[in-house]
Amino acid sequence: QLSYLSNFILDAEVKVVCNQDTTTLNLYTISDLPIESQKKLAEMLKLKDLDELQLLPPLMVYSSTDITGNINQTYELIIKYNEKYYSGETKIENPIPLDLLYWKGELENNNYGYGWALLSDPSNQFNAYKWEVKRINLNSEGISIDNIFRSAKGWFFDDKYSDGLSFEYSFKNPLKRKDTTHLKEYRRYYRFGDTVVVKFSRMDESVYEFLEKKYTQLTTVGSPFSTPINVPSNINGGALGIWAGYSPIYDTLYCYP
Repeated sequence: QLSYLSNFILDAEVKVVCNQDTTTLNLYTISDLPIESQKKLAEMLKLKDLDELQLLPPLMVYSSTDITGNINQTYELIIKYNEKYYSGETKIENPIPLDLLYWKGELENNNYGYGWALLSDPSNQFNAYKWEVKRINLNSEGISIDNIFRSAKGWFFDDKYSDGLSFEYSFKNPLKRKDTTHLKEYRRYYRFGDTVVVKFSRMDESVYEFLEKKYTQLTTVGSPFSTPINVPSNINGGALGIWAGYSPIYDTLYCYP
């Protein structure tokens, strides 16, 4: 664990610049972050729920509640460490809403079904999207079943083959199944009566390229037939990583016929 903790940089200067406004990010432990920031961190780390965040080795993160992303604005990340500077840019693209959300039960058992969406992709421009979901059904204690957004296979995609088209697609349930009455053979289905918040985000091209190459690398590691892939970075100065901005739109799926 000491080796793990020694990889953290705790004395960098980190700033975010948009137009003439500069925001300094401060160093926090997880427990010192506001609960909404803790949820976003758990989502970024692809955890199953918020409780798993507390099981991780001690983490320190640079954060600020003094900045909010605005549509069609470009944000620059500037890091100074050991008298060296590293920087990256990302844009908050104009969000693109879904035309329709609906649930359709399976013929074999109409208590379970996939969610479906209709999207009209704007033509003659690059568009890439991220898909996340969270059920807000209440349990017996009056608390939402899921406390963070999660995503399943195919959670991000671009419009390489759908530029300017309107198309429907199905989406599975990636969420942790806490209900023991939920049949195992339908574990990736939504259940009749579920209420699902969909977080549908747009991203710029550099963010998509990072996610696509990273996913390809993770899914082909160890294969003797795969071609080595370098995951791109949009951080200048010799650092590796991604400075990512997303523009989400929220919609609600009611799982009823």
